[in-house]
Amino acid sequence: MSKVRHWLIMVVLSFSGGIIFLLPFLFEVYYRSVADALGLTNTEMGILFSAFGVTSLIVYFPGGWLADRISPRKLMTSSLLTTGLGGLWFATLPTYEIVVAIHIFWGVSITLLFWGAMIRVTRNWAPPDQQGKAFGVLETLRGIGEASTHSVLLFVFAWLGSTEQALTVVITQLSLVIIALGVLSWFVIEDVSRDGASNNEMASVTLRDIIAVLKMPVIWLIAIVVLCAYCAYWGSFTTTPYSSDIFMTTVAVAGVISVGRMWLKPIAALIAGFVADAFGIAVSVAVLFAVLVVCFSTIGLISPEPGKLPVVLINVAIVALAVFALRGIYFALLEEGGVPLAVTGTAGGIISAIGFTPDIFMPIFFGVITDSYPGADGYRYFYLVTSGFCAVGLVAAMTIYFRYVKKTA
Repeated sequence: MSKVRHWLIMVVLSFSGGIIFLLPFLFEVYYRSVADALGLTNTEMGILFSAFGVTSLIVYFPGGWLADRISPRKLMTSSLLTTGLGGLWFATLPTYEIVVAIHIFWGVSITLLFWGAMIRVTRNWAPPDQQGKAFGVLETLRGIGEASTHSVLLFVFAWLGSTEQALTVVITQLSLVIIALGVLSWFVIEDVSRDGASNNEMASVTLRDIIAVLKMPVIWLIAIVVLCAYCAYWGSFTTTPYSSDIFMTTVAVAGVISVGRMWLKPIAALIAGFVADAFGIAVSVAVLFAVLVVCFSTIGLISPEPGKLPVVLINVAIVALAVFALRGIYFALLEEGGVPLAVTGTAGGIISAIGFTPDIFMPIFFGVITDSYPGADGYRYFYLVTSGFCAVGLVAAMTIYFRYVKKTA
């Protein structure tokens, strides 16, 4: 394979993996516009996200199993095309019941068909000693794809007057981009693994193989790592309201913090990938968790005085870098943990089903604890608990290192 083709695969894979999620997460940028266009309450908007999130959690595991049995090219192409078609339907601004059904459909079309295949293709993309680079580059280009697409579509939305019609145009354009990526995936993504497995050989993954994966302790350790990293990811979300609620920063400053976090993602993931290959994945993950323990503890314990805001902002920046670095490399632990390449999708599905459960409990926990302890105390307890999750992740990463990496070496 030529070097150009090699990198073209990663570019198409990464941009697809970032942009395909913009449809179900459209509310992150166009929350009020979507709510007004559909005439929805905040509760109904929350149900939309829950419909996608719960569906995704249900199908993570079967999606991983499919990725080991069916051609990743077929899965990814089908996912992108069907997700884009769902977006074109959504652009017509149908009834609320249909919109809920579309979000459930996206949970299937994206998570069942795309997620496991993306992890498998990424692992195939690089040799065993460059897995940090592979997943780091994936997360970097995903971040660039998300940020650049958001920027262009937001410009179009503003240029058209930020109206309901403008929202329809934005959703339509985004859907067409996703469909175009589906066509590209069919012609660019390759079916042959780095170990030479063909489509027929992929189909040999059996129930016995699945049970064998479930019995592997390293799978559960990696799942703990991902879960704790995702708790930290949700913790980093709350730094924007923390700065405005507790330190009384302006909306503009809070917005700068939010946008700044978005652009730190590709930088952190890229650097983490190359550093992890040099020093080891498990060691790098452990160091990042140690940094997060210190930073979240500092944010939680620091007194909410105006003069302390610079210290908080520095810690917020470090948290963002560490969180995005973790997201860039934690699936590379599959290689260091000795998980067979043939069951990558199955393993990724199990890990994802457990690791992404913070999507359900972290927002609820944040709301309950900040309502129960108004003001700085609620945030303080939330960040200290998040620091505790990071400590658990640190222990899991060190266990992987001593039990698998060092022992093998």
